[in-house]
Amino acid sequence: MASQLFAVCFAADRPLRLAQFWSGLLGWETAEDPHDGVTLLPDDDTGFRLRFSPARERKAGQNRMHFDLTSTSPEDQQRTVDKALALGARHIDIGQGPDEDHVVLADPEGNEFCVIEPGNNFLADCGFVGALACDGSQEVGYFWSRALGWPLVWDQDQETAIRSPHGGPKITWGGPPLMPRAGRDRLHFDLAPPAHGDRQAEIERLLSLGATRIDTGRGDTGTGDAGRVVMADPDGNEFCVLTSG
Repeated sequence: MASQLFAVCFAADRPLRLAQFWSGLLGWETAEDPHDGVTLLPDDDTGFRLRFSPARERKAGQNRMHFDLTSTSPEDQQRTVDKALALGARHIDIGQGPDEDHVVLADPEGNEFCVIEPGNNFLADCGFVGALACDGSQEVGYFWSRALGWPLVWDQDQETAIRSPHGGPKITWGGPPLMPRAGRDRLHFDLAPPAHGDRQAEIERLLSLGATRIDTGRGDTGTGDAGRVVMADPDGNEFCVLTSG
């Protein structure tokens, strides 16, 4: 069995403050976190948690992944935008054109996210958290499909997307050209090995799929989290395999 996507993790200057923003926007409750951070538990079929842990480095450049939030009407889209702004978000320009129907915002620490226009067929049945949109190659989309056991739901013009068989958000990769890397990623995946499985065997499986193992020299991800193995996917994006609760 494949690993489970346990959490999407934010490296945060102020983890509690950032968790409060996303809790307010998504309506998710907080839970205890064993790694000196804050965790949000989904209240829908999203399937993975959000974790916020202390950052060692300042944010540098645009993130390589961001959330796309959906809307059911123009009024609903505006309500989400207004709510985000009231919680501490701000409008940002990342090169979107003036005729774009989606709204690009940044959370209080500058992490980009989009509020998608109503009528977007690609995200029609994905829920409020419609997608985690990533900068990445076709190869990395194939890697994550095999790593998580999620089928490809889009594979065209070097753009790929996967989705859990149980539903929830899609994870998408936009294909080339890829953004230049600026410092360590602010967001990364935490994977939980299969229940009652062999963690080392799962690490070996991920390596055989094209991952590499990273030695941080600190026994953690560089964001204060111990008890995990740090790896990178074929595009060089760091992710962690949990080795303890």
